[in-house]
Amino acid sequence: MPIFEKLFKAITFSRLKKIEYCALHANEIQEMTFKGLIDRAKKTEFGKTFHFSAIKTPESFASKVPVQHYEELYPWINKIRQEEENVLWPGKIDWLAKSSGTTNDKSKYIPVTWESLHKCHYRGGTDSIILYLHNNKKSKLFCGKTITLGGSHKIDSLGNNIKAGDLSAIMIQNIPTLANIFRTPPKKIALLSEWNEKLEKLSNHIIKENITAFAGVPSWNMVLMKRVLEITGKRNLLEVWPNLELFIHGGVNFSPYQNSYKNIIPSENMHYMETYNASEGFFAIQNDLQDSSMLLMTDYGIYYEFIEMTNYYQGKKNTIALADVKTGVNYAMVISTNGGLWRYIIGDTVMFTSTNPYKIKITGRTKHYINAFGEELIVDNADHAIAEVSAKLNIRINDYTAAPVYMSEKSNGCHQWLIECDKKDINPHIVAQILDEELQKLNSDYQAKRYNNITLTIPQVTILPTGTFMKWFEINNKLGGQNKIPRLSNDRKHIESILKLLPSLEKKA
Repeated sequence: MPIFEKLFKAITFSRLKKIEYCALHANEIQEMTFKGLIDRAKKTEFGKTFHFSAIKTPESFASKVPVQHYEELYPWINKIRQEEENVLWPGKIDWLAKSSGTTNDKSKYIPVTWESLHKCHYRGGTDSIILYLHNNKKSKLFCGKTITLGGSHKIDSLGNNIKAGDLSAIMIQNIPTLANIFRTPPKKIALLSEWNEKLEKLSNHIIKENITAFAGVPSWNMVLMKRVLEITGKRNLLEVWPNLELFIHGGVNFSPYQNSYKNIIPSENMHYMETYNASEGFFAIQNDLQDSSMLLMTDYGIYYEFIEMTNYYQGKKNTIALADVKTGVNYAMVISTNGGLWRYIIGDTVMFTSTNPYKIKITGRTKHYINAFGEELIVDNADHAIAEVSAKLNIRINDYTAAPVYMSEKSNGCHQWLIECDKKDINPHIVAQILDEELQKLNSDYQAKRYNNITLTIPQVTILPTGTFMKWFEINNKLGGQNKIPRLSNDRKHIESILKLLPSLEKKA
């Protein structure tokens, strides 16, 4: 047994007990977290401005500090970019996680403090492994290496020393030496900024390794795995890495990719584990691989509040505490963190599947939904419907996006779907029919609007040439990292930009 595995197992027991305690006493832990955050930041510029010294309860916190999006917080973050100290969090911040959210035109810069990096992001990664090994006693994870597909970082344009880059790059750059032994590729490859160069060097390096796990966003890892199979000429990944056993994934819903991964990793011993890790923090882990929902982690220095999405749609920003959430309700998540984010609307929507312990699933984005006709279609609906299309037609769907086609004098509205899959001759009308049937099962508002085609007609489906989304990423300088195509949009901005690419791509095909 490797020495590191023995050491890891020695610390696993005590940490498991702490995880179990936090799950059972989540509200107490949240109260302690709240008080700790307020006390730690009361002498910062933000803390003085909003009178943190006078804040004793969550109620006074809510009355003094407004709920805010990135745009409201940006003036404070801009001071950090200019290397000012004690702005949102005590001391000087050296790193900013650069996030495009989901391919927005404007980059977001999220402060990464020592506390958020070590007590949140790294703790979440460690806990993921601890929970996996706890549930898989015969695992040989430490007999090989884990592939981490990182982004890149560079000096921020506004500062002389402060660095900005993908969170994955920041984590790889600062990873503890002991943990670095069990990951691949080396930093000089992992942090390359040019995607195509990185893909080639990365692929050629990892095929020589004994890989037992990989981690990251499903879409970008699929691109990598396809390239590995092209280089090696193998039929599946088990012929390249026979000891492969785990994929820790996050960033997008895994359902649309599930069949694709099962095709290239045909093994009943392969495990898929979802985590909820973003630039803003590490929030939840799938602690039971038989249950797709994730355990909310309450001792990572994050204080949670929630807004019911029915209120959010109406412009109401009144929040409730974790203790008051209910299962089956769609919430916008609001966070205050040891990274210096205060009552920050992260942009994700979640639904609780359990409140004892608190377990969640990600349902979409606050800005990524279609509600052009009162149908309130969310990403969770779309992902599940796409997964059904994939399963029923036995196709591998690489990616998709959808937007409304608005009503005109001559026609009712509908949804337009752009879908990239592994079969060129698939009938789009059959895809549309399955999509429509599944969405009606999943969403009663959509079903009501589809009744007798009165408001909505059956979806329009376009099957895209292979590589369309990759070309779109390239044109928009979004290759690699953690960039994602918006699944659903309430306007046609993204879908029109993709449709403009089709004539040139179809000629090449």
